[in-house]
Amino acid sequence: MYKLLIRPLFFLFDPEKIHHFTFSLVRFLNKLPFVSYLIRSIYVVEDARLERDLFGLKFINPVGLAAGFDKNAVLYNELANFGFGFIEIGTVTPKRQEGNPKQRLFRLKDDQGIINRMGFNNEGLETAIKQLKQNKGKLLIGGNIGKNTQTKPEDYTADYLTCFNGLHPYVDYFVLNVSCPNVGSHAKLNDKDYLEELIGTVQKANKNFELQKPILLKIAPDLNTNQLDEIIELIAITKLDGVIASNTSMDRTGLKTSESQLESIGNGGLSGQPIKAKSTQVIKYLSEKSNKAFPIIGVGGIHSATDALEKLDAGADLIQLYTGFIYEGPKLIKDINKALLKR
Repeated sequence: MYKLLIRPLFFLFDPEKIHHFTFSLVRFLNKLPFVSYLIRSIYVVEDARLERDLFGLKFINPVGLAAGFDKNAVLYNELANFGFGFIEIGTVTPKRQEGNPKQRLFRLKDDQGIINRMGFNNEGLETAIKQLKQNKGKLLIGGNIGKNTQTKPEDYTADYLTCFNGLHPYVDYFVLNVSCPNVGSHAKLNDKDYLEELIGTVQKANKNFELQKPILLKIAPDLNTNQLDEIIELIAITKLDGVIASNTSMDRTGLKTSESQLESIGNGGLSGQPIKAKSTQVIKYLSEKSNKAFPIIGVGGIHSATDALEKLDAGADLIQLYTGFIYEGPKLIKDINKALLKR
């Protein structure tokens, strides 16, 4: 039904506008009697064999929703009814910010991809905290954190620390987002020495809490082998809890979308099917080269159960959906979990 009726209708409209409309629709429907129960009965697959123990946390299944979908933590309770095992909110920044000028979200229908240059648009830390206080405890929540666009380089760490300390009581794990291509001063956020400093500072803050939370790093899919070796070394030095591979890509190689259309869209991070192989390659390299020294959450181009199994076989411990969820609908989650049970 989704791919035959709902998606063609939704794809007639601006992607960002339909995103907000969908949020309103899902929230409204879940307020109606028995609708939440009905949705769960259709999509949720409950089986102890799907559970995963990672970072000291128990995930009810390995299929999560990536950051960027529920930026402000307004729909995670309702999204849980579609069968996700965990949901990552954010990216959250200390202060509210509009992000980049619109239009900033584009579908590549021929490639089953998306280009975005949102620029960390979000309502800020205090709004996220307010929303997370409404958590009904259906599943684990990750907090993806970043810096405000206008923050000076010397204050980057302070931004991450503000979000970390503020969200700590309300999320189950953290992700340091240092690989988004749509924010300024990208170079510093990829500098190994700075990352070591940032991770160390956040880890020190973590020890101030009675219950310490896992901290992960989200990396780009465009890193070369030397840069990936640096990531492996960085994790060994800092004892970071894990990696999310990967963020969106700046590479436009091999797309079916015409050059003229790509030029009219302009810059932005590419997600979806076009980065599937690139993401899987990064996961496989990190897993094999490190001798499986740390957990990996695999994300990028998962549009089918086969795609999900490919990521897991490459070395991912958990997976996340974003673009695939938009193109394939909530049935994708159920398909993946059922495929895992068939194994």
